[in-house]
Amino acid sequence: MLSERQQQIISESINLIDEKGIQGLTIKNLSRAIGISEPGIYRHFESKTDILLGLLNNFKEMAVSLSHLMETYEGTASEKIGFMFSKMLSLFSENPSMVSVIFSEEIFKNEEVLKNSIAGILNMNTQTIERIIAEGQAEGNIRSDIQTNSLALLAMGSLRLLVKKWDLNNHNFDLNKEGRDLIDVLSRVLAK
Repeated sequence: MLSERQQQIISESINLIDEKGIQGLTIKNLSRAIGISEPGIYRHFESKTDILLGLLNNFKEMAVSLSHLMETYEGTASEKIGFMFSKMLSLFSENPSMVSVIFSEEIFKNEEVLKNSIAGILNMNTQTIERIIAEGQAEGNIRSDIQTNSLALLAMGSLRLLVKKWDLNNHNFDLNKEGRDLIDVLSRVLAK
């Protein structure tokens, strides 16, 4: 469990990455933004990599929670995917700076431990969608003429592209509304 100060450091790290890119996330910039000394940052995290791991662990916890929620959510596979995607889109709408981190995996590729962490989160979300689709195929309400993993890739790729487009266009459209439209289209594509 992270302390309040650690959560503050992680939150400000997300903001710095959003504003200045990964190169803008320095201990100096972070300490200035929070209003504590650089050694004060190091009392809470050993390094910038540890801060980024903490940030990714927060995202992993969200993915785990969402996956568990999908196990108990009552509804068809399409309804489950729609609910899951709606939750994600609402979270991004409320916290747009998260998009700069979650959908910019390239910022982690030079650190093996960070790359493995982001891959784990991506794999967990993929497995959740694949599980939902497989259940829907078994129940006969999701098409089975296309492989489960291909349908999951189609769904997740569409969501990712929509969120990236929203982010790159400075959030100039209603992500939740466009997301509902996408969910409707995906439901029709996935339907048997």
